[in-house]
Amino acid sequence: MTTNPTRAGRREWTALGVLMLPLLLVSMDVSVLYFAIPAITADLEPSGTQQLWIFDIYAFVLAGLLMTMGSLGDRIGRRRLLLIGAAAFGAASLVAAYAHSAETLIAARAVLGIGGATLMPSTMALVRTMFTDPGQRAKAVGLWTGVMTAGIALGSVMSGVLVEFFWWGSVFLVNLPAMVLLLVLGPILLPESKNPDAGRFDLVSVPLSMAAVLPVIYGLKELAAHGWNVLYVMSVTVGLLFAALFVHRQRTTASPMVPPRIFHGHGFTPAVCLNLVAAFGMMGSAYFTTQYIQSVLGKSGLEASLWALLPSVFIGFAGAVSAQLVQRGVPRAYVVAGGFVTSGCGYGLLVLTGTDSLWLVLAACGVLASGIIAVTAQLADVALSTAPVENAGSASSLLETSTEFGGALSMAALGSIGSAVYQHEMPASAPTPARETLGGALAVAEQLPGRAGDALAAAAREAFTSGMHGAAIAGAVVLLGAAVVAGAALRRIRVPEGAARDQEKAVV
Repeated sequence: MTTNPTRAGRREWTALGVLMLPLLLVSMDVSVLYFAIPAITADLEPSGTQQLWIFDIYAFVLAGLLMTMGSLGDRIGRRRLLLIGAAAFGAASLVAAYAHSAETLIAARAVLGIGGATLMPSTMALVRTMFTDPGQRAKAVGLWTGVMTAGIALGSVMSGVLVEFFWWGSVFLVNLPAMVLLLVLGPILLPESKNPDAGRFDLVSVPLSMAAVLPVIYGLKELAAHGWNVLYVMSVTVGLLFAALFVHRQRTTASPMVPPRIFHGHGFTPAVCLNLVAAFGMMGSAYFTTQYIQSVLGKSGLEASLWALLPSVFIGFAGAVSAQLVQRGVPRAYVVAGGFVTSGCGYGLLVLTGTDSLWLVLAACGVLASGIIAVTAQLADVALSTAPVENAGSASSLLETSTEFGGALSMAALGSIGSAVYQHEMPASAPTPARETLGGALAVAEQLPGRAGDALAAAAREAFTSGMHGAAIAGAVVLLGAAVVAGAALRRIRVPEGAARDQEKAVV
Protein backbone atom coordinates (compact mmCIF):
# COMPACT_ATOMS: atom_id res chain seq x y z
CA MET A 1 0.00 0.00 0.00
CA THR A 2 1.48 3.37 -0.98
CA THR A 3 1.47 6.38 1.29
CA ASN A 4 -0.21 9.47 -0.04
CA PRO A 5 2.44 12.11 -0.79
CA THR A 6 2.53 15.11 1.52
CA ARG A 7 1.72 18.37 -0.21
CA ALA A 8 4.29 21.12 0.15
CA GLY A 9 3.28 24.23 2.03
CA ARG A 10 4.47 27.80 2.35
CA ARG A 11 7.75 26.71 3.96
CA GLU A 12 8.75 24.53 1.00
CA TRP A 13 7.82 27.12 -1.61
CA THR A 14 9.74 29.79 0.31
CA ALA A 15 12.71 27.44 0.46
CA LEU A 16 12.44 26.96 -3.30
CA GLY A 17 12.65 30.72 -3.77
CA VAL A 18 15.81 30.77 -1.68
CA LEU A 19 17.28 27.99 -3.82
CA MET A 20 16.52 29.82 -7.04
CA LEU A 21 18.85 32.74 -6.28
CA PRO A 22 22.11 30.75 -6.10
CA LEU A 23 20.97 28.64 -9.05
CA LEU A 24 20.41 31.80 -11.09
CA LEU A 25 23.85 33.14 -10.22
CA VAL A 26 25.63 29.84 -10.90
CA SER A 27 24.10 29.69 -14.37
CA MET A 28 24.82 33.40 -14.95
CA ASP A 29 28.51 32.84 -14.22
CA VAL A 30 28.75 30.78 -17.41
CA SER A 31 28.28 33.96 -19.48
CA VAL A 32 29.04 36.75 -17.02
CA LEU A 33 32.47 37.51 -18.50
CA TYR A 34 31.27 38.21 -22.05
CA PHE A 35 31.58 41.99 -21.61
CA ALA A 36 34.00 42.03 -18.68
CA ILE A 37 36.89 40.38 -20.55
CA PRO A 38 38.08 43.59 -22.31
CA ALA A 39 38.24 45.46 -18.98
CA ILE A 40 39.95 42.51 -17.29
CA THR A 41 42.48 42.33 -20.14
CA ALA A 42 43.27 46.03 -19.83
CA ASP A 43 43.69 45.81 -16.05
CA LEU A 44 45.44 42.45 -15.50
CA GLU A 45 47.18 42.12 -18.88
CA PRO A 46 46.82 38.32 -19.15
CA SER A 47 48.51 36.35 -21.89
CA GLY A 48 46.36 34.84 -24.63
CA THR A 49 46.43 31.46 -22.88
CA GLN A 50 45.58 33.01 -19.51
CA GLN A 51 42.64 34.87 -21.05
CA LEU A 52 41.25 31.60 -22.40
CA TRP A 53 41.60 29.99 -18.98
CA ILE A 54 39.91 32.93 -17.27
CA PHE A 55 36.94 32.45 -19.55
CA ASP A 56 36.74 28.65 -19.80
CA ILE A 57 37.97 27.18 -16.53
CA TYR A 58 34.69 27.78 -14.69
CA ALA A 59 32.65 25.69 -17.11
CA PHE A 60 35.31 22.97 -17.37
CA VAL A 61 35.64 22.51 -13.59
CA LEU A 62 31.86 22.60 -13.13
CA ALA A 63 31.27 19.96 -15.80
CA GLY A 64 34.08 17.74 -14.53
CA LEU A 65 32.89 17.70 -10.91
CA LEU A 66 29.11 17.42 -11.32
CA MET A 67 29.01 13.64 -10.85
CA THR A 68 31.47 13.79 -7.95
CA MET A 69 29.46 16.42 -6.09
CA GLY A 70 26.14 14.75 -6.78
CA SER A 71 27.43 11.54 -5.23
CA LEU A 72 29.07 13.40 -2.33
CA GLY A 73 25.79 15.16 -1.53
CA ASP A 74 24.01 11.80 -1.35
CA ARG A 75 26.56 10.73 1.27
CA ILE A 76 27.18 13.76 3.50
CA GLY A 77 23.80 15.47 3.01
CA ARG A 78 22.55 17.66 0.19
CA ARG A 79 21.86 20.67 2.40
CA ARG A 80 25.28 20.43 4.01
CA LEU A 81 27.01 20.26 0.63
CA LEU A 82 24.86 23.11 -0.65
CA LEU A 83 25.91 25.35 2.23
CA ILE A 84 29.57 24.39 1.86
CA GLY A 85 29.34 25.18 -1.84
CA ALA A 86 27.62 28.51 -1.16
CA ALA A 87 30.39 29.52 1.24
CA ALA A 88 33.05 28.54 -1.30
CA PHE A 89 31.21 30.30 -4.13
CA GLY A 90 30.84 33.50 -2.10
CA ALA A 91 34.48 33.51 -0.95
CA ALA A 92 35.74 32.83 -4.48
CA SER A 93 33.54 35.63 -5.83
CA LEU A 94 35.13 38.04 -3.37
CA VAL A 95 38.64 36.96 -4.37
CA ALA A 96 37.79 37.19 -8.07
CA ALA A 97 36.35 40.69 -7.68
CA TYR A 98 39.57 42.04 -6.19
CA ALA A 99 42.08 39.86 -8.05
CA HIS A 100 45.31 41.72 -8.89
CA SER A 101 46.75 39.11 -11.25
CA ALA A 102 45.54 36.77 -13.95
CA GLU A 103 46.72 33.77 -11.93
CA THR A 104 44.59 34.79 -8.95
CA LEU A 105 41.53 35.31 -11.14
CA ILE A 106 42.01 31.91 -12.82
CA ALA A 107 42.29 30.21 -9.41
CA ALA A 108 39.18 32.04 -8.16
CA ARG A 109 37.22 31.04 -11.27
CA ALA A 110 38.27 27.42 -10.68
CA VAL A 111 36.92 27.55 -7.11
CA LEU A 112 33.74 29.13 -8.47
CA GLY A 113 33.43 26.08 -10.72
CA ILE A 114 33.83 23.78 -7.73
CA GLY A 115 31.16 25.71 -5.84
CA GLY A 116 28.86 25.65 -8.85
CA ALA A 117 29.28 21.89 -9.14
CA THR A 118 28.04 21.52 -5.55
CA LEU A 119 25.13 23.93 -5.93
CA MET A 120 23.49 22.67 -9.12
CA PRO A 121 22.85 18.99 -8.26
CA SER A 122 22.17 19.84 -4.61
CA THR A 123 19.40 22.29 -5.47
CA MET A 124 17.69 19.83 -7.81
CA ALA A 125 18.04 16.95 -5.33
CA LEU A 126 16.51 19.10 -2.58
CA VAL A 127 13.60 19.94 -4.88
CA ARG A 128 13.09 16.17 -5.25
CA THR A 129 12.95 15.63 -1.50
CA MET A 130 10.91 18.73 -0.61
CA PHE A 131 8.17 18.20 -3.19
CA THR A 132 6.75 14.68 -2.99
CA ASP A 133 3.39 15.50 -4.55
CA PRO A 134 3.79 14.80 -8.31
CA GLY A 135 1.93 17.92 -9.45
CA GLN A 136 3.80 20.26 -7.12
CA ARG A 137 7.11 18.60 -7.95
CA ALA A 138 6.49 19.12 -11.67
CA LYS A 139 5.85 22.83 -11.10
CA ALA A 140 8.97 23.16 -8.93
CA VAL A 141 11.15 21.37 -11.48
CA GLY A 142 9.71 23.58 -14.23
CA LEU A 143 10.70 26.67 -12.25
CA TRP A 144 14.17 25.20 -11.62
CA THR A 145 14.66 24.59 -15.34
CA GLY A 146 13.43 28.02 -16.37
CA VAL A 147 15.62 29.84 -13.85
CA MET A 148 18.75 27.94 -14.88
CA THR A 149 18.14 28.67 -18.57
CA ALA A 150 17.28 32.32 -17.98
CA GLY A 151 20.45 32.79 -15.92
CA ILE A 152 22.67 32.05 -18.90
CA ALA A 153 20.88 34.73 -20.94
CA LEU A 154 20.91 37.25 -18.09
CA GLY A 155 24.61 36.78 -17.31
CA SER A 156 25.90 38.55 -20.41
CA VAL A 157 23.42 41.43 -20.04
CA MET A 158 24.25 41.93 -16.38
CA SER A 159 27.99 41.97 -17.11
CA GLY A 160 27.48 44.58 -19.83
CA VAL A 161 25.45 46.86 -17.55
CA LEU A 162 27.79 46.51 -14.57
CA VAL A 163 30.96 47.05 -16.56
CA GLU A 164 29.32 50.13 -18.12
CA PHE A 165 28.81 51.79 -14.72
CA PHE A 166 31.27 50.06 -12.35
CA TRP A 167 34.58 48.19 -12.52
CA TRP A 168 34.84 44.63 -13.82
CA GLY A 169 35.00 43.09 -10.33
CA SER A 170 31.37 44.08 -9.75
CA VAL A 171 30.23 41.16 -11.94
CA PHE A 172 31.47 38.86 -9.17
CA LEU A 173 30.36 40.90 -6.16
CA VAL A 174 26.69 40.53 -7.11
CA ASN A 175 27.00 36.88 -6.06
CA LEU A 176 27.59 37.71 -2.40
CA PRO A 177 24.10 38.81 -1.23
CA ALA A 178 22.44 35.67 -2.60
CA MET A 179 25.04 33.39 -1.05
CA VAL A 180 24.75 35.13 2.33
CA LEU A 181 20.97 34.80 2.15
CA LEU A 182 21.31 31.09 1.40
CA LEU A 183 23.75 30.56 4.28
CA VAL A 184 21.37 32.34 6.69
CA LEU A 185 18.04 30.89 5.57
CA GLY A 186 19.20 27.50 4.28
CA PRO A 187 19.61 25.86 7.72
CA ILE A 188 16.17 27.17 8.72
CA LEU A 189 14.11 26.37 5.62
CA LEU A 190 15.83 23.47 3.88
CA PRO A 191 15.47 19.88 5.12
CA GLU A 192 18.58 17.75 5.33
CA SER A 193 18.51 14.61 3.24
CA LYS A 194 21.01 11.94 2.29
CA ASN A 195 21.33 8.28 1.45
CA PRO A 196 21.43 6.38 4.77
CA ASP A 197 23.07 3.36 3.10
CA ALA A 198 25.45 5.05 0.68
CA GLY A 199 28.60 3.19 1.67
CA ARG A 200 32.15 4.54 1.35
CA PHE A 201 32.95 7.29 -1.12
CA ASP A 202 34.86 5.85 -4.07
CA LEU A 203 37.89 8.12 -4.50
CA VAL A 204 39.10 6.23 -7.59
CA SER A 205 35.93 7.22 -9.47
CA VAL A 206 36.66 10.94 -9.03
CA PRO A 207 39.63 11.19 -11.44
CA LEU A 208 38.00 8.64 -13.74
CA SER A 209 34.84 10.73 -14.04
CA MET A 210 36.82 13.91 -14.71
CA ALA A 211 38.99 12.13 -17.27
CA ALA A 212 35.83 10.92 -18.98
CA VAL A 213 34.05 14.28 -19.09
CA LEU A 214 36.71 16.95 -19.58
CA PRO A 215 38.58 15.64 -22.66
CA VAL A 216 35.30 15.04 -24.52
CA ILE A 217 33.90 18.50 -23.78
CA TYR A 218 37.25 20.16 -24.51
CA GLY A 219 37.66 18.30 -27.81
CA LEU A 220 34.11 19.06 -28.95
CA LYS A 221 34.39 22.76 -28.12
CA GLU A 222 37.73 23.08 -29.90
CA LEU A 223 36.36 21.27 -32.93
CA ALA A 224 33.55 23.80 -33.05
CA ALA A 225 35.94 26.74 -32.70
CA HIS A 226 38.81 25.62 -34.94
CA GLY A 227 37.53 22.82 -37.16
CA TRP A 228 38.70 19.25 -37.52
CA ASN A 229 42.09 18.53 -36.00
CA VAL A 230 43.75 15.26 -35.02
CA LEU A 231 44.55 16.58 -31.53
CA TYR A 232 40.91 17.42 -30.78
CA VAL A 233 39.66 14.09 -32.15
CA MET A 234 42.22 12.30 -29.97
CA SER A 235 40.98 14.29 -26.96
CA VAL A 236 37.42 13.08 -27.54
CA THR A 237 38.66 9.51 -28.06
CA VAL A 238 40.69 9.54 -24.84
CA GLY A 239 37.66 10.83 -22.95
CA LEU A 240 35.47 8.05 -24.33
CA LEU A 241 38.06 5.44 -23.29
CA PHE A 242 38.06 6.80 -19.76
CA ALA A 243 34.25 6.82 -19.86
CA ALA A 244 34.36 3.08 -20.56
CA LEU A 245 36.71 2.62 -17.59
CA PHE A 246 34.44 4.73 -15.41
CA VAL A 247 31.39 2.64 -16.34
CA HIS A 248 33.34 -0.58 -15.62
CA ARG A 249 34.33 0.81 -12.22
CA GLN A 250 30.72 1.66 -11.35
CA ARG A 251 29.59 -1.85 -12.30
CA THR A 252 32.26 -3.66 -10.27
CA THR A 253 33.03 -1.61 -7.15
CA ALA A 254 31.12 -2.17 -3.91
CA SER A 255 30.27 1.54 -3.42
CA PRO A 256 29.98 3.16 -6.86
CA MET A 257 29.85 6.91 -7.34
CA VAL A 258 26.92 6.42 -9.73
CA PRO A 259 24.98 3.32 -8.65
CA PRO A 260 23.91 1.32 -11.72
CA ARG A 261 20.48 0.80 -10.15
CA ILE A 262 19.69 4.43 -11.00
CA PHE A 263 19.32 3.30 -14.59
CA HIS A 264 16.93 0.50 -13.61
CA GLY A 265 14.13 3.02 -13.08
CA HIS A 266 11.79 2.80 -16.05
CA GLY A 267 12.26 6.10 -17.85
CA PHE A 268 15.51 7.39 -16.34
CA THR A 269 17.80 6.45 -19.23
CA PRO A 270 15.45 7.82 -21.95
CA ALA A 271 15.07 11.03 -19.94
CA VAL A 272 18.84 11.57 -19.68
CA CYS A 273 19.43 10.78 -23.36
CA LEU A 274 16.58 12.99 -24.55
CA ASN A 275 17.81 15.77 -22.25
CA LEU A 276 21.14 15.62 -24.10
CA VAL A 277 19.28 16.11 -27.39
CA ALA A 278 17.34 19.05 -25.90
CA ALA A 279 20.61 20.73 -24.86
CA PHE A 280 21.90 20.01 -28.35
CA GLY A 281 18.97 21.94 -29.81
CA MET A 282 19.22 24.89 -27.43
CA MET A 283 22.96 25.51 -27.67
CA GLY A 284 23.03 24.95 -31.42
CA SER A 285 20.63 27.80 -32.04
CA ALA A 286 22.40 30.13 -29.60
CA TYR A 287 25.73 29.47 -31.34
CA PHE A 288 24.38 30.96 -34.57
CA THR A 289 21.79 33.52 -33.47
CA THR A 290 24.18 35.42 -31.18
CA GLN A 291 26.65 35.79 -34.06
CA TYR A 292 23.84 36.67 -36.43
CA ILE A 293 22.54 39.53 -34.30
CA GLN A 294 26.02 40.96 -33.72
CA SER A 295 27.90 40.33 -36.96
CA VAL A 296 25.17 40.08 -39.61
CA LEU A 297 22.86 42.76 -38.23
CA GLY A 298 25.73 44.83 -36.85
CA LYS A 299 24.45 45.21 -33.28
CA SER A 300 26.90 45.92 -30.47
CA GLY A 301 27.49 43.22 -27.90
CA LEU A 302 25.29 44.88 -25.30
CA GLU A 303 22.56 45.60 -27.86
CA ALA A 304 22.67 41.98 -29.01
CA SER A 305 22.34 40.65 -25.47
CA LEU A 306 19.43 42.98 -24.73
CA TRP A 307 17.60 41.89 -27.89
CA ALA A 308 18.31 38.27 -26.94
CA LEU A 309 16.38 38.79 -23.70
CA LEU A 310 13.07 39.11 -25.56
CA PRO A 311 12.73 35.35 -26.28
CA SER A 312 13.35 34.70 -22.58
CA VAL A 313 9.89 36.11 -21.83
CA PHE A 314 8.39 32.91 -23.25
CA ILE A 315 10.74 30.66 -21.28
CA GLY A 316 9.14 31.55 -17.96
CA PHE A 317 5.79 30.12 -19.08
CA ALA A 318 6.89 27.04 -20.99
CA GLY A 319 7.77 24.81 -18.04
CA ALA A 320 4.61 25.72 -16.13
CA VAL A 321 2.41 25.14 -19.20
CA SER A 322 3.93 21.70 -19.83
CA ALA A 323 3.39 20.74 -16.17
CA GLN A 324 -0.22 21.94 -16.35
CA LEU A 325 -0.85 19.88 -19.47
CA VAL A 326 0.42 16.72 -17.77
CA GLN A 327 -1.71 17.42 -14.68
CA ARG A 328 -4.78 17.79 -16.90
CA GLY A 329 -4.25 14.31 -18.24
CA VAL A 330 -2.24 14.87 -21.43
CA PRO A 331 0.21 11.94 -21.67
CA ARG A 332 3.73 13.02 -20.81
CA ALA A 333 5.05 11.40 -23.98
CA TYR A 334 2.83 13.68 -26.05
CA VAL A 335 3.93 16.78 -24.13
CA VAL A 336 7.63 15.99 -24.59
CA ALA A 337 7.16 15.03 -28.24
CA GLY A 338 5.16 18.23 -28.78
CA GLY A 339 7.95 20.25 -27.19
CA PHE A 340 10.50 18.74 -29.56
CA VAL A 341 8.22 19.45 -32.53
CA THR A 342 7.79 23.05 -31.36
CA SER A 343 11.53 23.55 -31.05
CA GLY A 344 11.99 21.96 -34.46
CA CYS A 345 9.58 24.57 -35.85
CA GLY A 346 11.81 27.22 -34.26
CA TYR A 347 14.68 25.90 -36.35
CA GLY A 348 12.34 25.96 -39.34
CA LEU A 349 11.80 29.68 -38.83
CA LEU A 350 15.56 30.21 -38.86
CA VAL A 351 15.65 28.65 -42.33
CA LEU A 352 13.40 31.48 -43.55
CA THR A 353 15.69 34.29 -42.40
CA GLY A 354 17.59 36.68 -44.64
CA THR A 355 20.41 39.04 -43.74
CA ASP A 356 17.99 41.56 -42.20
CA SER A 357 15.50 39.47 -40.22
CA LEU A 358 15.84 40.54 -36.60
CA TRP A 359 12.23 39.94 -35.59
CA LEU A 360 12.05 36.60 -37.37
CA VAL A 361 15.22 35.44 -35.62
CA LEU A 362 13.86 36.57 -32.25
CA ALA A 363 10.58 34.76 -32.94
CA ALA A 364 12.50 31.63 -33.91
CA CYS A 365 14.50 31.81 -30.69
CA GLY A 366 11.34 32.22 -28.63
CA VAL A 367 9.57 29.29 -30.27
CA LEU A 368 12.64 27.06 -30.03
CA ALA A 369 13.39 27.96 -26.40
CA SER A 370 9.77 27.45 -25.33
CA GLY A 371 9.75 23.95 -26.81
CA ILE A 372 13.08 23.05 -25.23
CA ILE A 373 12.10 24.29 -21.76
CA ALA A 374 8.84 22.34 -21.94
CA VAL A 375 10.89 19.26 -22.82
CA THR A 376 13.62 19.67 -20.20
CA ALA A 377 11.15 20.41 -17.40
CA GLN A 378 9.30 17.17 -18.07
CA LEU A 379 12.46 15.11 -18.59
CA ALA A 380 13.94 16.39 -15.34
CA ASP A 381 10.76 15.42 -13.52
CA VAL A 382 10.84 11.95 -15.08
CA ALA A 383 14.50 11.43 -14.21
CA LEU A 384 14.13 12.57 -10.60
CA SER A 385 10.89 10.68 -10.05
CA THR A 386 12.03 7.34 -11.48
CA ALA A 387 15.47 7.32 -9.80
CA PRO A 388 15.68 6.16 -6.16
CA VAL A 389 15.21 9.17 -3.89
CA GLU A 390 18.31 8.22 -1.88
CA ASN A 391 20.34 8.73 -5.08
CA ALA A 392 18.71 12.06 -6.02
CA GLY A 393 22.06 13.86 -6.04
CA SER A 394 23.66 11.38 -8.43
CA ALA A 395 20.57 11.41 -10.64
CA SER A 396 20.61 15.22 -10.79
CA SER A 397 24.30 15.32 -11.63
CA LEU A 398 23.86 12.84 -14.48
CA LEU A 399 21.06 14.93 -15.92
CA GLU A 400 23.18 18.09 -15.77
CA THR A 401 26.24 16.31 -17.18
CA SER A 402 24.13 15.24 -20.16
CA THR A 403 23.29 18.92 -20.66
CA GLU A 404 27.00 19.78 -20.82
CA PHE A 405 27.65 17.01 -23.33
CA GLY A 406 24.68 18.02 -25.46
CA GLY A 407 25.79 21.64 -25.64
CA ALA A 408 29.36 20.74 -26.58
CA LEU A 409 28.22 18.20 -29.17
CA SER A 410 25.85 20.72 -30.70
CA MET A 411 28.51 23.37 -31.16
CA ALA A 412 30.81 20.80 -32.77
CA ALA A 413 28.24 19.22 -35.10
CA LEU A 414 26.07 22.17 -36.10
CA GLY A 415 29.05 24.51 -36.01
CA SER A 416 30.86 22.26 -38.47
CA ILE A 417 27.85 22.21 -40.80
CA GLY A 418 27.50 25.99 -40.67
CA SER A 419 31.23 26.45 -41.25
CA ALA A 420 31.25 24.06 -44.22
CA VAL A 421 28.34 25.87 -45.89
CA TYR A 422 29.93 29.26 -45.19
CA GLN A 423 33.22 28.26 -46.78
CA HIS A 424 31.41 26.78 -49.78
CA GLU A 425 29.38 29.95 -50.33
CA MET A 426 32.28 32.38 -50.03
CA PRO A 427 33.95 33.45 -53.32
CA ALA A 428 37.15 31.55 -54.08
CA SER A 429 38.85 34.89 -54.73
CA ALA A 430 38.28 36.10 -51.16
CA PRO A 431 41.33 36.24 -48.85
CA THR A 432 41.91 33.13 -46.73
CA PRO A 433 40.82 34.69 -43.38
CA ALA A 434 37.59 35.85 -45.02
CA ARG A 435 36.81 32.35 -46.30
CA GLU A 436 37.24 30.82 -42.83
CA THR A 437 34.93 32.84 -40.56
CA LEU A 438 32.51 35.73 -40.69
CA GLY A 439 34.57 37.63 -38.15
CA GLY A 440 37.66 37.23 -40.31
CA ALA A 441 35.77 38.43 -43.36
CA LEU A 442 34.47 41.56 -41.62
CA ALA A 443 37.98 42.34 -40.34
CA VAL A 444 39.39 42.05 -43.87
CA ALA A 445 36.50 44.09 -45.30
CA GLU A 446 37.31 47.00 -42.99
CA GLN A 447 40.78 47.21 -44.51
CA LEU A 448 39.56 47.23 -48.13
CA PRO A 449 38.62 50.47 -49.87
CA GLY A 450 35.03 51.48 -50.64
CA ARG A 451 32.89 49.09 -52.60
CA ALA A 452 35.36 46.22 -52.39
CA GLY A 453 35.03 46.09 -48.62
CA ASP A 454 31.26 46.46 -48.73
CA ALA A 455 30.97 43.66 -51.30
CA LEU A 456 33.11 41.30 -49.24
CA ALA A 457 31.15 42.05 -46.06
CA ALA A 458 27.83 41.51 -47.85
CA ALA A 459 29.02 38.22 -49.33
CA ALA A 460 30.21 37.04 -45.92
CA ARG A 461 26.90 37.91 -44.26
CA GLU A 462 25.01 36.04 -46.98
CA ALA A 463 27.32 33.05 -46.61
CA PHE A 464 26.93 33.00 -42.82
CA THR A 465 23.15 33.17 -43.12
CA SER A 466 23.26 30.26 -45.55
CA GLY A 467 25.41 28.33 -43.07
CA MET A 468 22.85 29.05 -40.36
CA HIS A 469 20.15 27.70 -42.68
CA GLY A 470 22.10 24.46 -43.17
CA ALA A 471 22.66 24.02 -39.45
CA ALA A 472 19.00 24.83 -38.75
CA ILE A 473 17.84 22.13 -41.15
CA ALA A 474 20.10 19.61 -39.42
CA GLY A 475 18.91 20.75 -36.00
CA ALA A 476 15.28 20.46 -37.03
CA VAL A 477 15.84 16.91 -38.29
CA VAL A 478 17.48 15.93 -34.98
CA LEU A 479 14.69 17.44 -32.88
CA LEU A 480 11.90 15.96 -34.97
CA GLY A 481 13.62 12.58 -34.70
CA ALA A 482 13.77 13.09 -30.92
CA ALA A 483 10.00 13.75 -30.95
CA VAL A 484 9.42 10.33 -32.49
CA VAL A 485 11.77 8.65 -30.00
CA ALA A 486 10.16 10.47 -27.06
CA GLY A 487 6.69 9.43 -28.15
CA ALA A 488 7.76 5.79 -28.15
CA ALA A 489 10.16 5.73 -25.17
CA LEU A 490 7.99 7.69 -22.72
CA ARG A 491 4.61 6.30 -23.76
CA ARG A 492 4.28 3.77 -20.94
CA ILE A 493 6.09 5.69 -18.23
CA ARG A 494 4.06 6.46 -15.15
CA VAL A 495 5.78 8.60 -12.54
CA PRO A 496 5.37 6.94 -9.13
CA GLU A 497 3.15 8.85 -6.77
CA GLY A 498 3.99 7.14 -3.52
CA ALA A 499 7.06 9.19 -2.81
CA ALA A 500 6.24 10.14 0.78
CA ARG A 501 7.50 6.85 2.15
CA ASP A 502 10.82 7.35 0.35
CA GLN A 503 10.93 10.87 1.67
CA GLU A 504 10.75 9.62 5.26
CA LYS A 505 13.57 7.20 4.55
CA ALA A 506 15.85 9.79 2.91
CA VAL A 507 15.36 12.81 5.21
CA VAL A 508 17.31 12.71 8.44
